[in-house]
Amino acid sequence: MRRRSEAITGVVLGTAFVMTAWALAATPARPVKLAAAEAAAVLKEIDTDRVDTQKWLQSDPTSYLATVDRRDFEQRKSLTVGRAADNDLRIDDPAVSAHHVRVTVEGDTFRVVAVDAAARFKTPGEKDKKLASEDRREAVVDPSSIQIGRFLLRLSHQRFPGIIVFDPQSPRFKEYKGIKYFPPDLSYRYQLPLTPNPKPETITIMSTRGNQRRAERVGWFDFVVGTAAVRLEALRLLEPGVGENDLGIFFRDATTGKESYELGRYVDVKKLPNGNFLLDFNFTYNPACAYSDHYNCPIPPKANILTVAIRAGEMDSHYH
Repeated sequence: MRRRSEAITGVVLGTAFVMTAWALAATPARPVKLAAAEAAAVLKEIDTDRVDTQKWLQSDPTSYLATVDRRDFEQRKSLTVGRAADNDLRIDDPAVSAHHVRVTVEGDTFRVVAVDAAARFKTPGEKDKKLASEDRREAVVDPSSIQIGRFLLRLSHQRFPGIIVFDPQSPRFKEYKGIKYFPPDLSYRYQLPLTPNPKPETITIMSTRGNQRRAERVGWFDFVVGTAAVRLEALRLLEPGVGENDLGIFFRDATTGKESYELGRYVDVKKLPNGNFLLDFNFTYNPACAYSDHYNCPIPPKANILTVAIRAGEMDSHYH
């Protein structure tokens, strides 16, 4: 299963620069031609991914449907979390102390300190990044999750930090109705080069919560849909937790707001040993905001608004 994230998108290119970039473009790639056995293996992979994703959404403690609250730090450095009404983020549960933890943003990390004498929390392990078994009173953690009782608190940074609360007993699990997908179509699977941006460029990107964030415009992917040449720009968010090779592609197409989610969709790429990338729209997915209001999601840029239809990947299942 491809785990979804709170990514975000870029602004439109200037006309002159677009023309230059197009001039540098590689020959648009055509869909990959697969032998029968290869095609069968890919179709099995797509099916497995969809089954796993629906299982995750239906019951996993980190499912979008498990989210029950969010608080943004805004201009504050610290937020308090606890059962008492005077906390910045209240969790009214007997397993949560009146004043359980104070979370403070320290650069790219979070300092978590237990407040009440009996309060404890769990943090990610050093190796596997899963929640460690030992209880803590104080810790400095990267953007990740901590656990208080049965609740997971996601410490989201994005340079506009916030805390998202996940409850494995979330009432929204009762709203689960599966995920709707376009039928698998291998004509939307490409192996293609990235046309690099010849001029290193930092841009401002917008989010659904109104934040202006920074990203690097890394380059472009050029390919053919039907008979139409198509271009999508690839971005890398300049935020804590984003790797040097983590590329984001956020787009709208002719299905957006009709067959697919009204905000747009995302697709990941995988770098291949020969330096090219695998771009398979059968793995296109909706932003977390399609399922929950507790996320900060990308708004696809004007440069990535396509006039062609990408009838592959996730459709709109109408959870809102």
